[in-house]
This record gives sequence, C-alpha cells and structure tokens, in this order.
Amino acid sequence: MSISIYQLLPRIWGNTSQNREPNGDIRTNGCGKFNDISAIDLQSIKELGITHIWYTGILEHATQTSYAEFGIAEDNPCIVKGKAGSPYAVKDYYDVDPDLAEKVPQRMQEFESLVSRTHDAGLKVIIDFVPNHVARQYVSDAKPENCSDFGKKDDTDLAFSPQNNFYYIPGQPLSLQHISGENDSSYSEFPAKATGNDCFVNAPSSGDWYETVKLNYGVDYANGRCSHFSPIPDTWSKMLEILLFWSSKGVDGFRCDMAEMVPLEFWKWCIERVKSRYPNIIFIAEIYSENRYEEFIQEGGFDYLYDKVGLYDCLISILKKGANTSSIKDIVSRQHIISSHLLRFMENHDEQRLASAFVSSCGEKAFPAMVVSTLADSSAVMTYFVQELGEQGMDAEGFSGQDGRTTIFDYWSLPKLQKWKADRDGEDQNTDKILREKYKILLNAKTDRKVFSSPHYYDLNHILPLPAQEKNEVALFLRWDQSNPPKIAIVAANFSHSPISTKYEIPKDALDMMGLQNRSIWSVEMLLSGKKTTYSISESIYLPLQLQPYEANIIVMSRIMDKN
Repeated sequence: MSISIYQLLPRIWGNTSQNREPNGDIRTNGCGKFNDISAIDLQSIKELGITHIWYTGILEHATQTSYAEFGIAEDNPCIVKGKAGSPYAVKDYYDVDPDLAEKVPQRMQEFESLVSRTHDAGLKVIIDFVPNHVARQYVSDAKPENCSDFGKKDDTDLAFSPQNNFYYIPGQPLSLQHISGENDSSYSEFPAKATGNDCFVNAPSSGDWYETVKLNYGVDYANGRCSHFSPIPDTWSKMLEILLFWSSKGVDGFRCDMAEMVPLEFWKWCIERVKSRYPNIIFIAEIYSENRYEEFIQEGGFDYLYDKVGLYDCLISILKKGANTSSIKDIVSRQHIISSHLLRFMENHDEQRLASAFVSSCGEKAFPAMVVSTLADSSAVMTYFVQELGEQGMDAEGFSGQDGRTTIFDYWSLPKLQKWKADRDGEDQNTDKILREKYKILLNAKTDRKVFSSPHYYDLNHILPLPAQEKNEVALFLRWDQSNPPKIAIVAANFSHSPISTKYEIPKDALDMMGLQNRSIWSVEMLLSGKKTTYSISESIYLPLQLQPYEANIIVMSRIMDKN
C-alpha cells in the first residue's frame, strides 16, 4: 500500500499563544515544543489516513534567540533569517532545536520521547537531512568525540580542494552590505565562503541563501564541474556518520533537502551504506528536474521523489485557470513507469497554501486538486499540516510577509489549528471539520484501498459529451486492480464554478483492459457521500456524471457475482 505523509512544524503545532506580533521573539509569540505533540494529536493524525509524520525543523539551526546559558554559541542576527531562523540553516547536525524543548539540557531526550510516542501511535518518523549547505556559523557542540567540525581542517588558501568541506573566495572578505547595511560590520568572515545556492562570490545578494555556506562534495565548479571522488571526499564521510547517528535514534526516513544540488554519486554511495545497517529507512529527494527522476531512483537509490514540476504545477495552474484538465493525462502517462516512487502533494512549507488568495481563496474549492493528486496513480501522498482545515497562510508574520505561506522563519501560531484542537471532539460540524472529514476519507482510501495502489489508469475526459470549455474543467478517470474479486474506481473532479450534469459510456477498450467482458453485478460505494448501491454490468456501461461546483466524487465498485 502507498505511504501517506503529514508534514508538521513542531514550532507552530504546539504553540498555544494568542499573541501574534510580527517579528515577535519567542517570549512574545511563544513556541511549540516536542512535548506538545501529544498521543491524542498523533492518534488524530493517524486517523486522518497518515502513515508517516515529517517533523520539520528538528535539527538545531541558526536563530536570533540566545541559548548561551546552556553552552550553545549565539548566532549573529545579520546572518539569520527571521527571529526563529530557517530550519534549513543547520547549525549542528548532531543536535535538536533548543526552541522545541521544555528543558533545554534534556532536549535530545524530549525528541527521543517524541519518536517513541509517534511509533506507539503506529506512525513512522521522517526528519530533514540538509546536505547541501549549513549555517554560516556552524559549530557542533554535540558531535561525537571522534568527529571534527566542518571546515576545521580546510586549506582556506584554496578556492577548491576535494578534502575541503567548504568552497572559498581566497583573499576576499564576506560582504553583506546589500543585506544588513553598509555600516554593519558585526559579522566577519575571511576568506569568504561560497553561499549555499551555488553563489561563488564574496557578496551574496538578499535573494541568495546568504545565511548558509555551500558544502563541498568533491565537485570543482570553477573548472567545468570536474569531479574528484577518489579518494572519498571528507564531506561524504561526515554526512554518512550523521545519517547513521539519526537512524540509530529510531528515525524511519529522511527528506533530503535540495538533493539534486549534491552529486548523484554521493547518494548512491551513502544510501547503500545506510540501508545496509537500517534496511527499512526511506529516502525522499527534493528534486525539481523531471528529466533526472529516473536516475535519482535507479542510480541514486532514492525511494521517493518530490513531483512539483509535474502534476503539482499542472493542478495549481488548473486552479488558477491557466491550464485545463486535459493535461493531467499526459503527465500521468509519462510518469507511469516511476509513479510508485513519486511523492505527490498540493502543499508544503515552500509552496503557497491552497486556500490562500494566491491560489483558490478556499480550501473546499481546492479539494478537487487534492483528489486528483492523491488518486491518479500509485504514488505516495503528502499533506501539509492544517491543509485539511483550509488554512490560508495569509498572515504577515515578520520575515515572512503576506505571501500565502505559513512562515518557517518566525515565531507564530495558527488560530485555525488552535480552535480545531480545542473542539475536535465536539459535535459542531463547522466548515473546517467538514473539509477535514473529506481529507480523512480521501487519505484513508489511498492507504487502505488496493485499487489506488495499482498501476492501472484510464483517462475518460475525452469521451465526455460536454462542450469543450466544460470538458476542460472536469477530470474523470478510471483506476482498477486485478484482485479477487476485482475492483474498479471512478474518480471525478469538477474544477468549475458551474455544476456538471451528463452521462457517459465507458469505452469498450477500457472494459477489455479491466476484464469486464462478462455480465456481472457489482456493489457500488460513493466514498465521499457514504452512499451504497448495486450496479448491473452488461455489454456496455452508461454512468451519470453529476457534480456541483468544485465537487469531487470517488466511486469504488467491487464485483459481487457473474450473471448467466
């Protein structure tokens, strides 16, 4: 069966503060803790149809909050984005974020308790692995005794050396004048290190990942990306030890940040070694080049790949009325061979909320896109926390402006989440609860119904007897499996503000592919409405299609008996 991931930011999930001051610090705005993710929370997430939780922002990262009293080095604020800091500017690969601990000296034990609690709930744990870059002031105070910090043994007179951990701009200091102002000299770095987004100059701009430093995996970017992988670069060995460390903590998988910015040869070498010790660990690549999908699976060893540039971008364009539903078939068809390795999603921390004013302004209107994303093929699926409640992400939190995203840089809380947690056991069926129930049905269908993990897909859009405009705003397709008894699923989604009412005939070649030459009687279940009936199949199948604006329908049919 497919896996279903729930991405969750502990910093926000457990924050009960009612204060939400833009650019507020941790004392003003509060911060969620590991211990706030309760057994009740985990059970609610599991019941949503989730198999794995991706806890985002676990590793200790640069922050403007001081923990000097606990022996943690302070970060210069001019190289920290936001008061809380970016989870992707890792400061210590061997430690967890002290913000998330109720008792800072016991922060690792509190994380380990969360892992144990998650496993007890029948869920698996995914955390970020950020291999491409680190915080500018990276220093590990929690590393094992036999480990040296990144850069400690570097020859800083060389722009590149295979055994250096960083890239350098020899003889030039780092300049942050474009970011912090001409008179700010509170942070110095000499020689300047290359910036995380492959920026090999000493003066990164505000649009660069200026708070991070690019890690060196043995690729000489200044000389045609010439590779030096023998002997094994020091960075490779350091990263393998880090992955083994977290695997030993009971972590079940890693979401690998910007995986294609790291050499494929490293991934093959590293993943093989981790899996030889922990064979059930899964690796998920954040990747944006569709032409590299197959090599990252076959050569790199990844279990799953982000698919943003395929079905996600297509469905977002459909929601924004920039594309039509006929393009869904082409994407599903070309990705068919690798679909079981793809991770589908409609939201994550990088993308705008579906219910934001930048996309659909309403979670209900965007639900058809989530249905198609989840059920079109045998891929895995991911839901971003509070997506199922229609969170809009329209706050201007501080470093994050009003951009339709939930901040990863600021201390913040979400009233919609707070309200749901406060009354989740109540009987009041408000709009948020109704939408969440739809997500619950959808995600459980994905993980529990074998028909949705099968490879079989047949697009029905082309046979709809509708005007071109109406046809281009409806997605209609078949899924089926060859189990005994066999099952058929019909998925319909209306992306239009108008109702759809018609009838259609399933083509004979589709019937042949599904093995429906015999007359038979089928049980029919409409998952989203809960209605059940029976249907008699003869030589042909005519079915009604009735959808309200922005409505989806999921029909599962199971053969009961053959007719004489």
